[in-house]
Amino acid sequence: MVEEPTRPSLLLRMRDGEDDGAWFEFESLYRDLILGYCRRRGLQAADAEDARQIVMISLSTAFRRGFLYRRERGKFRAYLARVTANAVARMLAHPSGRAVHLETEVRDVLVAEGDTPIDEAWEQEWVQHHYRLAMESVRRTFEERSVRIFERLLAGASTEEVAAEYELSTQAVHKVKQRIRKRMKELVGVQIAEEEADDDVPRE
Repeated sequence: MVEEPTRPSLLLRMRDGEDDGAWFEFESLYRDLILGYCRRRGLQAADAEDARQIVMISLSTAFRRGFLYRRERGKFRAYLARVTANAVARMLAHPSGRAVHLETEVRDVLVAEGDTPIDEAWEQEWVQHHYRLAMESVRRTFEERSVRIFERLLAGASTEEVAAEYELSTQAVHKVKQRIRKRMKELVGVQIAEEEADDDVPRE
């Protein structure tokens, strides 16, 4: 396994107007989370992309204006959830250009809950977000064969089936599974710590 370096606080770097790479990294990290949440709330793919752009513009504007959001007022997860939910609500309340296509019952829910800081859909996407990031790191740092074994197990194959497929003992397969699971747990912990590394984040 190859160790990856811990990145500096991303939010801190984003306050530097000269660090364009920080914004690119932020968008790469959170793009799928934001899009996934919007899709869970009923937006079609193109509309979810519009909402994502609204979120990025809102964050960019807040940073440029130097607005700060103290950690004691809430974690970054809740802040990003609120900004994203508000972006979806704004699209519904003030449609411009092409309309947002939603089923009636989904539209009603979004209008009613658009400013809820954290909801079940966001929590589900947040878990998936951290799983995706951890899995991407595992693919980069573990041997390809070990990753394939782990993914076969995740797909539902039994330890015995995978052992036979890769000509390994069941104990060896179990060790691969345990090593990667342990590493993923560590990675998720690091990811969350890095997200909340700043004392301040921008507010709306």
